[in-house]
Amino acid sequence: MARKRRRLPTEPVSLEITDLSHDGRGVGHHNDKAVFVRGALPGETVAARLTGRHRRFDEALCEEVTNPSPDRVEPPCPWFERCGGCALQHLEAGAQLKWKHKRLVDNLERIGGVAPEQWWTPISSDPWHYRRRSRLSVRQVRAKCRVLVGFREPRGRYVADIEDCRVLHPVFGERLMELSNLMGQLSIADSIPQIETANGDDSAAMIVRHMEPFSTDDLVLLKRWSDDNGIAIYLQPKGPDTVHLLWPQNHQLNYRLDEFDLTMNFSPQHFIQVNAKINRALVSRAVELMALEADDRVLDLFCGLGNFTLPLATRAGRVTGVEGEPALIEAARKNAEHNGIDNADWAVADLTADVSNQEWYRAGFDAVLIDPPRSGALEVLPVIASSGARRVVYVSCNPATLARDAGELVDRHGFRLSGAGIADMFPHTAHTESIALFERP
Repeated sequence: MARKRRRLPTEPVSLEITDLSHDGRGVGHHNDKAVFVRGALPGETVAARLTGRHRRFDEALCEEVTNPSPDRVEPPCPWFERCGGCALQHLEAGAQLKWKHKRLVDNLERIGGVAPEQWWTPISSDPWHYRRRSRLSVRQVRAKCRVLVGFREPRGRYVADIEDCRVLHPVFGERLMELSNLMGQLSIADSIPQIETANGDDSAAMIVRHMEPFSTDDLVLLKRWSDDNGIAIYLQPKGPDTVHLLWPQNHQLNYRLDEFDLTMNFSPQHFIQVNAKINRALVSRAVELMALEADDRVLDLFCGLGNFTLPLATRAGRVTGVEGEPALIEAARKNAEHNGIDNADWAVADLTADVSNQEWYRAGFDAVLIDPPRSGALEVLPVIASSGARRVVYVSCNPATLARDAGELVDRHGFRLSGAGIADMFPHTAHTESIALFERP
């Protein structure tokens, strides 16, 4: 017989907040059980309403702060409490950097059992209007007589009812109501689940995911809106491989890496680092850390469309970029040709498998750069260690897997962790980007 779920208490509970969780919620304890509280900060006493119960923890929403943290600020965005796009707007920007740095420190010590010889100053920039890629949910809500366009609410069930966004690039952040009106005029408004947005340095595009075919009038409306707003429109009727340009007839997104005199072309569905200013600084830091000589051979793993590979190619003798997604390697190859880079080689490979017998690997390398997904790079670490590289620069979007891999590189493969630091790629969120340097003793 199924056990009845206990009802959540209607009265708020008083909690002492001692820490922040990995997703930016305050951590307290009630009846010897951890409680994760959205909107609460360490050092605060809050009245929190329980919103969910689980076997090992509970979830809650901060309703009143009775003893505020000195780092608490008024969120500049009026939609902060109802939108899940940000988690930390109520925490002062400098305190956000300190917390992300502490998170990296704690992960390296607790998971990897290592500490760098040097901590670097955080890479940071303007924390507003930085987000040049996004995936916005779309939902027709008849009770509100309009289509909602934006991020989901904190608990993820519904689309947040917001009118603008302070972290999105202004091209889209200031057009959410326009997008709402546009979607609402389409004949299949209830069959459009999402819009992806992408900004280059000088142009913008969006991908409209649609579950039913557009009518002729719909297509005319979309093209007219594209012309009026200077935003290219792509359509996606099914999977990612069905993305195609609707209007204008020709369009190209790109961004500049001026320090290296490079222009990087990309498509709206390609992965790029979401924060342009932080990406430029991160690329510069990575190339500097590699300390390359003119005849060095460099390996760039998880190279994407060449964001690090091509800048490295301007400083090294030969660079090899390896990526698991063929479309990104094709984009990287075209970017090399477009920029006149002729000392870069490219390979498609599954980097969760053994690649030591592949031809591109056999020549050996003087340095390795790695920028893996959130799952990290555990499987490829033995290959990196046996490559002959004297330096490894590791760019990470997950401090937990960086810490795990750092422990492996140091304890098992004989590297030392020379330095590490954070890069604030996603201000006002709990996302922690970081960069680390490993060297042979």
